[in-house]
Amino acid sequence: MLIQRCNSHYPQVVQIKIVKAWDGLSVSEGSIYPILLRLQKEKLISGELKKSSTGPNRKYYFLTRDGVQALEEFRTNWVGIKVPVDRMLGGGK
Repeated sequence: MLIQRCNSHYPQVVQIKIVKAWDGLSVSEGSIYPILLRLQKEKLISGELKKSSTGPNRKYYFLTRDGVQALEEFRTNWVGIKVPVDRMLGGGK
């Protein structure tokens, strides 16, 4: 989940976070919106329109309670995958 707890994000901010986290990975806005829509349909995120001082209203996204729970489950599962893979690759003990 790229939308962090207790923060809401505009899709361009999500895109920037992906690029920074993946060391310059090229990500278009067009690929982010379908993901946000899917997460919203699954009720893992919610969107809220907010006024913009520079143009039309913008939709900001934030984690729902289900989204926070899914994020915690993902983190737990990720550690369960990462540790053995690191061991296999010689990067962990």
